[in-house]
Amino acid sequence: MIPPITITDKAKAAIATRMESAPAGTIGLRLHVKPTGCSGNSYAMEYVSTDDDISTDDVFEGLYIAKTLSWMMFGMEIDYASDDLGNEAFQFKNPNEKGRCGCGESFQV
Repeated sequence: MIPPITITDKAKAAIATRMESAPAGTIGLRLHVKPTGCSGNSYAMEYVSTDDDISTDDVFEGLYIAKTLSWMMFGMEIDYASDDLGNEAFQFKNPNEKGRCGCGESFQV
């Protein structure tokens, strides 16, 4: 069976690093999709605090995802890597994407 979301060891370490420097009251990170870019959508991460409503979230290894978006991310792999210039970022390999823009910053489902 395909796991709903796979988080690589590098991504888990990057999440843990962010949690170490997170503001007080932070309980995790939320992965969400925001409308932007030429293809329509972009992934974004933000802190989740004890004040946030998490009743409508699915939780995968400490990563919060709104249930309304879980279908869009089913089968996704989240990785963390650096490029030749030393820029580091989360990478999202989502089998549900139908296309990406030329620069790779936005996608469509």
